Amino acid sequence: MQLQQLRYFAAVADTRHFTRAAQREHVAQPSLSQQIRSLERELGTELFHRARGHVSLTDAGEALLPLARRILADTETARREVQEVALLRRGRVRLGAPPSLCASVVPDVLRVFHDRYPGVELLVHEGGSRDLVAVLAAGELDLALVITPLPGQAPALVTAELLREELVVVSAPAGPAPTAGKRLHVAALRDRPLVMFRHGYDLRELTLSACRAAGFEPRFSVEGGEMDAVLGFVRAGLGLAVVPRMVADRSGLRTTPLAPPGLHRTISVAHRADVSPPRAARELRRILADHLTGAGTEPPRAAPRTPRGTRTR
Repeated sequence: MQLQQLRYFAAVADTRHFTRAAQREHVAQPSLSQQIRSLERELGTELFHRARGHVSLTDAGEALLPLARRILADTETARREVQEVALLRRGRVRLGAPPSLCASVVPDVLRVFHDRYPGVELLVHEGGSRDLVAVLAAGELDLALVITPLPGQAPALVTAELLREELVVVSAPAGPAPTAGKRLHVAALRDRPLVMFRHGYDLRELTLSACRAAGFEPRFSVEGGEMDAVLGFVRAGLGLAVVPRMVADRSGLRTTPLAPPGLHRTISVAHRADVSPPRAARELRRILADHLTGAGTEPPRAAPRTPRGTRTR
């Protein structure tokens, strides 16, 4: 069984078409088909149902596909690791992060990393923690900044807590302050219109849970925005929003802290439990830890490198 055969097999499985798979792999279609046939002979079974205009996986093909993807991913990791040995002069790091962190600390961290290792390519995937966990588990990211604890059915990941960050209420600078005092109780949001993030945002779930724990369902003036949109809606005077302290400090909006016990979120860095991150990713993880540990209002409460989640499927 050859890596080239597994790569061609995965390409056909992805495209469900031999010609398109050959085009993707930059090889002649007869050569690709011949390699697939050779793989099937070696395994002693067909991997695809072949019909005019339609290709689908057999049961054997379904069983092989996740194994083939893992082998190819591990091979790519090994290739990058060897390339990066030369003082990280080349390579890449794939980092996932929530929009709130992409708008606050991630640019500073990437600037430090790029200044030290200008030859290493930086790829950033922006999304909510739940989406990032799925992308990370699929092998499409090296590291991800996520909000922990993770869902109970999350894939097996290794997480290290970096920062416990305070959440605050932001409002339009030109409008009246949301409270005459220095701090705002969550219950005081009962009669105030809120600008709410879209579904899938951890900040949405944290805010809703806090309001419900205080005995009410919040009223939304605008719903469904990303971070930049939410801040813009607040700036326009459409309502209040609950956002991380680091975002609030950079937003130019009026910031009102919440009364004790307040609201917080825990930011952790995660990677797959079954694959060690490449050297460049490990260096980025170190810079993230150095930067974020000193960036928040509270230190992390747990020791780093704690396995979280359970394997699925």
